[in-house]
Amino acid sequence: MSQAQIDTLATLFAQAIQTLQTEGALPADWQNNSQITRTKDASHGDFASNIALTAAKAAKTNPRQLAEKIVNALPENQDIRQIEIAGPGFINVFLNSDAKFAVLEDIFSLQDRFGLSDQFDGQKIQVEFVSANPTSSLHVGHGRGAAFGMSLSNLLEAVGYEVTREYYVNDAGRQMDILATSTYLRYLEVNGEQVTFPSNAYKGNYVRDIAETLKTQHGASYVHSFEQVAKGVPQDAQFDIKADGEKELVSGDKEAHIDGLIANSKSLLGNGYELFLNAALSSILADIKDDLNEFGVRYECWFSERSIDNEIEPVLQILDEKGYLYEKDGNIWFRSTDFGDEKDRVVRRANGQTTYFASDIAYHKNKFDRGFDKVINVWGADHHGYVPRVKAALSALGIDDNRLDVVLVQFVALWRGDEKVPMSSRSGQFVTLRDLRHEVGNDPARFYYVARKPEVHVDFDLELAKSQSKDNQVYYIQYAHARVCQVLEKLQASGLAVDDAVGAQQQNLLSEPNEDELIKLLAGYPATLLRAATGYEPHVLTNYLKDLAALYHGWYVTNRILPVSLTSGETPSQAELDMMQARLRLSKAVKQVLANGLSLLGLSAPTSM
Repeated sequence: MSQAQIDTLATLFAQAIQTLQTEGALPADWQNNSQITRTKDASHGDFASNIALTAAKAAKTNPRQLAEKIVNALPENQDIRQIEIAGPGFINVFLNSDAKFAVLEDIFSLQDRFGLSDQFDGQKIQVEFVSANPTSSLHVGHGRGAAFGMSLSNLLEAVGYEVTREYYVNDAGRQMDILATSTYLRYLEVNGEQVTFPSNAYKGNYVRDIAETLKTQHGASYVHSFEQVAKGVPQDAQFDIKADGEKELVSGDKEAHIDGLIANSKSLLGNGYELFLNAALSSILADIKDDLNEFGVRYECWFSERSIDNEIEPVLQILDEKGYLYEKDGNIWFRSTDFGDEKDRVVRRANGQTTYFASDIAYHKNKFDRGFDKVINVWGADHHGYVPRVKAALSALGIDDNRLDVVLVQFVALWRGDEKVPMSSRSGQFVTLRDLRHEVGNDPARFYYVARKPEVHVDFDLELAKSQSKDNQVYYIQYAHARVCQVLEKLQASGLAVDDAVGAQQQNLLSEPNEDELIKLLAGYPATLLRAATGYEPHVLTNYLKDLAALYHGWYVTNRILPVSLTSGETPSQAELDMMQARLRLSKAVKQVLANGLSLLGLSAPTSM
């Protein structure tokens, strides 16, 4: 049954309710919140409605008695073969064969647009995801946010939203200063200076690579002695290693130490400091963009934090004028507790510097100033405490905080069979997204990242993701698509061809229970997309594709598509050819829907495996 026919069925029930309201059997203000669902058992019809159960209390009558009245009030419709009342008052609807097979025609006429809708046409939505600091390569945790954000964006587009995918580039603030100073210290090293590298600096090999490039470009033009860089800087943190392997701070302060190195580097380099900052930023950001592009993740907007520097003071002024800022201990605080946050938040420190939170307030105001009806932030689970303060700031600015949704994505653990894979080395370098992609491929990575609810931890089994078995869900789904392609290749090799007209004429031959199930599942694809999009749940689509693939594989094994006589050189009978065309029609519909779903998840639909 096509989505249009589902809407028709809902309209028929609405008309019946209107009739009963006119007759006084139901209150005129009764709101219809009933559901029409596909039945799992063919003996219960094709669809079931709980409308009599939901309306019985308002009608002050028994649900079965009300169901009889609703059925009697239903307008006639040529698609309905039979209606039965079951159990406590469910209304089961049996469709005639033409209505049952209508979904196949929809699939072939719409092809890659089957399942798409314009329900949210005209509504602008922004999805911000990944937004990792440009201080190192993306790790496997970022990969889950990337796969989730891209899949969700695709799903939202599929139901009509105008989607803007955005990456917020944190190219301002202290972390960038730490990166710039780390790069400068490595630059001193590659130019022969003896450097005691700070514990709180970025130690990855990529920093040395950037420094080597700067040396090639500028030689020793920016070299100062390390003694000058470290002059007057507080001692770095010193640790003892305890018996249990844990580190115990003995003396020093790693934060004060790196801040002192930053201050001296800026003073010694003057305008040259920006050279190191920009070189590191551009190199790492280019690496991130390349990584995501290879992963099939794209953005309409890369938004620079620096670009809103001049918007921070105006937004703080608005909050101040509204009475939501106050001074305490030299800091300026935002009254976020007025809006349900657990404590007030600093927006300007005593030294006059605004906080990262102040930048975030300006950034979120900027989002809504750009005209988005809804904004979705995809954040790591460690940001859960940050949500209330951002929503509080929006409320204080007079922006409905319900227009901001935050999806928290849980962490990823890598496994190789029964053995957990260390996520970082002793040097602190994380397993990168690029490492994962190169080992298992994009398709398994994209699939398994979104195959579970975002709030659930993912245990990523590397060996399973590479296996060619039905236990590997993505392989099993893609193999179903390839299986249909292989059938079509064999058909062509035999000298026969698909005849869609004959397939449509003979589709009544598809009368096996598993064929009914396949057709019902195909008809449920549009509703699946809608649920996955509006619930921010890409895993709903992965589950659907698993079910469709499993059902098709099972049907394929028990129902021969190509006649046996083709392999023996005999001429197939007309009955065999008719059944072949009917089953080819069903197989091609499955192939199309599998391809559509895989595409929305950013996966390929292979023709052979």
